[in-house]
Amino acid sequence: MASQFFSQNMETLKKVFPRLAGEIENLDELPMGDLKIETASSGSPTLVSGGVYIHSKRDPEKEAQRLVDSLSGFPGESSAFIVLGFGLGYAACILAEKFPQRPIIIVEKRLDVLGKALQARDLGAFLSRQGLVFVLGGEGVTAALSLFRGSSGENPVIIENRALTGMDEEWYADVAGRVRSWNSRSNVNLATLKRFGRRWVQNLSRNFSAIRDIPGISRLEGIIKDRDIPVFLAAGGPTLDASGPILREIAERCVIVAVDTSLRFLSSRNIDSDFVVSVDPQYWNFRHLDRQSISKIRLIAECAVYPPCLRLPFGGKFLSGSFFPLGRFIEDRVDPKGVLGAGGSVATSAWDFARLLGGRKLWIAGLDLSFPELKTHFRGAIFEEKSHTDSRRFAPAETWNFHALRDGQPFLAKSTGGGMVLTDKRLSLYASWFENSFARFPEVENCSLSAEGLAIEGLKCPGTDEMLALNPRREEINSLLAEADRAIEKDFYSREAGLIRAEKYESARKALLLGLEEIKKKAENSSFRAEAAIRRHRQGRLEKKEQEETLKILDAANSFISESAVKEIAGFLLSDTSGW
Repeated sequence: MASQFFSQNMETLKKVFPRLAGEIENLDELPMGDLKIETASSGSPTLVSGGVYIHSKRDPEKEAQRLVDSLSGFPGESSAFIVLGFGLGYAACILAEKFPQRPIIIVEKRLDVLGKALQARDLGAFLSRQGLVFVLGGEGVTAALSLFRGSSGENPVIIENRALTGMDEEWYADVAGRVRSWNSRSNVNLATLKRFGRRWVQNLSRNFSAIRDIPGISRLEGIIKDRDIPVFLAAGGPTLDASGPILREIAERCVIVAVDTSLRFLSSRNIDSDFVVSVDPQYWNFRHLDRQSISKIRLIAECAVYPPCLRLPFGGKFLSGSFFPLGRFIEDRVDPKGVLGAGGSVATSAWDFARLLGGRKLWIAGLDLSFPELKTHFRGAIFEEKSHTDSRRFAPAETWNFHALRDGQPFLAKSTGGGMVLTDKRLSLYASWFENSFARFPEVENCSLSAEGLAIEGLKCPGTDEMLALNPRREEINSLLAEADRAIEKDFYSREAGLIRAEKYESARKALLLGLEEIKKKAENSSFRAEAAIRRHRQGRLEKKEQEETLKILDAANSFISESAVKEIAGFLLSDTSGW
């Protein structure tokens, strides 16, 4: 595959994408199909496949420019671009030049197309840019998007070469479906922010001191690594009931991690979970934990949980890293806690915590993400009890159950056991999070105790016999956890460490309040000047000099806020301004 550009492009590719470079080097051993390079009327190379022109035979650069220009005016300032069908890379290179700060994800089914692009054009500068990812399998597109989750809260923008995608329509349609699923999850997150944003801020404001006084989950990381100790994750789905008869045997063999919803299921059977995970800010999630026997249980919580949750008499308390700018600001300056994955459900965070412990085999019960036998939760769940308590003649408990089944856009999908089960759009989004996480951490073996839930790629169902064949490990588990508790007591809770954190906490708190006050004053002053200028403009008395001064003040205010360390905190509840 020799050409004037190929060797130069390959040298660059080996530095930034060595695995991809290795695959392309082997293209001589692969059939190149019917691809060929021709020269367009403009003098630029164009690609032909089976007599079909992948780019314009007149001017491929101008064609790509028109395609990119058609994207102008779309919302968002940091959206990732997804290019479906790379071809010779004309559109992708123009995107890189026009939007140098934005991530670009190239999805291309055919490796030989990439090989031809490296032959035909000088792509060195493009390949060297930051925020560039190549996806050669459609499954990897959501993993690629997760790389840019921190830089963009906006939906990715798709741009496609229709000539290429039309040749493999089904394959690219599957990729587009995965992107739509990602977009739906992002939209759900925005809707959640709109609904619970103020509650999160209120809870965080009341839980500030907990960031100073409670250790982070990073102190538990890897405590069972290389010990071959399995973890049992108790989610809150209907099939959790099936694990009831063998819970005692499970507790003897596994570290037990419960979600807040399932804690009462375990407690009612006299099983003390080792950990319970709670990340939801609402009052009713606090009620899952209230009035339970918890003196031997360690709480894993996000610092925006309902404040009384952190005052319950748990045997130990640990915080995960905050999902929100306000919490992160204090944590980063006082005591970083360690990050848990957030997929919109407490079960996603609980799974990630089990992985963080060092668990390499996870047994999971109640992760149904569906409604087996038209049930919504295990028997005795607080939701079920509340529906019976609130039941009355014209609004019986069955009405609540009907709405739970109907309101999430239900549909039938394949179950783990191969049959069909009722699920809905929201639950299927959680399933995509698990599939993505299972693929990212292939070293973790995930086993379900039930075959009745929604089929999740990467979740096996070997049966309970394999679980019961494991050796009892409870004494070893208790010893490891007690050892970790002693180390944390000595390190985190020592007088010297407490004094250092207290000093950092006061400094962070002052910096936060000062930064917010400065933004408030700058915004109020700018608003006052802008309103005065608008009034004078409406009266026809706004002089050009005053207009220029007002614009300078607004520009200065914008620059000040953009450079402020607390800008994300100030704008947290103002992320959606479309209604303004």
